[in-house]
Parts: sequence; C-alpha cells; structure tokens
Amino acid sequence: MYGIFMQCWVAFKDYGRPALTILFLASAIYLIVTEKELYKKILFGILPLVIVAGFLLPITKILYVKLPVEDPGVTYYRVLWLIPMYITIGYGICKLIMRLSKEAYKYIALVAAVLVIAGTGSFVYTSRYMSKAENLYHIPQVVIDICEEITHGGTLRTKAAFSGELTYFVRQYYNNIMMPFGREYVEYQWDYAHPVYDAMEKPFITDPDAVIDAKALVEATREEDCEYIILRKDRKTDEDLTTLGLMVVDEIGDYIIYEDLEVVAEKNYG
Repeated sequence: MYGIFMQCWVAFKDYGRPALTILFLASAIYLIVTEKELYKKILFGILPLVIVAGFLLPITKILYVKLPVEDPGVTYYRVLWLIPMYITIGYGICKLIMRLSKEAYKYIALVAAVLVIAGTGSFVYTSRYMSKAENLYHIPQVVIDICEEITHGGTLRTKAAFSGELTYFVRQYYNNIMMPFGREYVEYQWDYAHPVYDAMEKPFITDPDAVIDAKALVEATREEDCEYIILRKDRKTDEDLTTLGLMVVDEIGDYIIYEDLEVVAEKNYG
C-alpha cells in the first residue's frame, strides 16, 4: 500500500508546478475557512481537496486500474483533471483581495499575486507547439492538405502513419483518419514503444542524421494496415520505399505521401 501511495504522491507532485500546487492548496483551505456561501465553499474548497485526498488513497488507484480504460496505470493522473485548480486559485486570490481593508493593501496583494503566478508559469507563445494561425482551424495548412489528399476530400476512412510533428493536429481536422501512433508516443519522455514509431521516429531523438530502415518501417506499417506513410523530405531511408511496393502519391510542403499498394489491394479485395 505504501508503494502505491508513493506512486500517487509522485504523480500529484509532477502534475503541476510546485508554486501553483501550494497556491491551490492554500486557496482551497482559505475558501473553506472564509467563504460564507455553502455551494461555493463546497465547489471551490472542499471538493478539490476531497479529490486530492481520494487520488492519494491507494484504494482509489487499485479500483481505477480495474476499469476498462486504456493504460490505466499510466492515465491515472487524469483523475486530477477533475480539480478546478486555476478557478480555485483565482477565486481565492480575488476573495482575499476584496477582504483587505485598505486600497493600498489590495493593490499590493494583486501585484504580488500576478508576480507569483507569472514567475512560476511559462510564456505559452514561446512553446514549440505554437505557430501563427494559417487558417480558421488554427492548425498547419499542410496537415489539412495532406488529410484532404489521402481521404479524397474527406469522403474516405483511412489509416496513415504521419511524421511525428503532425500527429498533434490530424484528428483535430478529420477524425476518420486512424494512426498507428499519436502524440503520446512522440513525447519521448513518456517512453512508449510502438513498432511504427520505433522505425519511423525514434532514431531521430538522439541522431538528427539517422537513416530509416525502410523494410522495418514498411513491415510495421503493413502489420498495422496503414494505407499511407507521410514522411518528411529530409528524412533519409536506406532503401527507396517505392521499391517495396509503395507509390508516391504527392508531395505537399515538406512532406512526401506514400501509398502502400499492397495494403490498399488487400482492403479493396476484402
């Protein structure tokens, strides 16, 4: 039980930045003590702490891993998504500021709160996932063009292995495109393993000049019934994919779209 508790505790500590976690806990306790309206006390104070306590209880995780969910041992931390952490922090800070007697104290508290939150956070626009919007969907235009190409304008359901950086956006545009691996595999710190990802993306984590084993990639994508492989033009393969039964359908932006004629023929025959 102690081992399970420590796993839960580590997951809780890693869930958010330490300063924000402290702010959240302090805000929840403060609201329990000072909030007079019962439903607000429960919603922003008591309930968040109950969720945290429940999350840390070993019995909760034991029951959770028995549920029919994908990778329950890995996804358990998502229970913490139920906590209105930022709402609790924001409401708690506002409540504190409004209770201060002097205007000067209110401004000081406001500035201090802003500095703490800003200093412990990160500027989202510097993230590698941020880019200037190219269309109304707010995803790279090349993703839309590739999806339109392989689904014939959105009329077909298909399966395709996308270059890692595109996996974040594909199903935001068209959810009838299946992929052998998604963003959870691309985030290398999670250390997930998948044959297609291992052949197509993993070598480049440590070596930007790596060469893809073409036969291993095609064998893996055929095992997953992938009709298409979308590779970046700068990715080298030890053998031309067209010699292994694939055909170049199109080149869009920095990507080459390969169609696996063998997989397509099998699906059409079926």
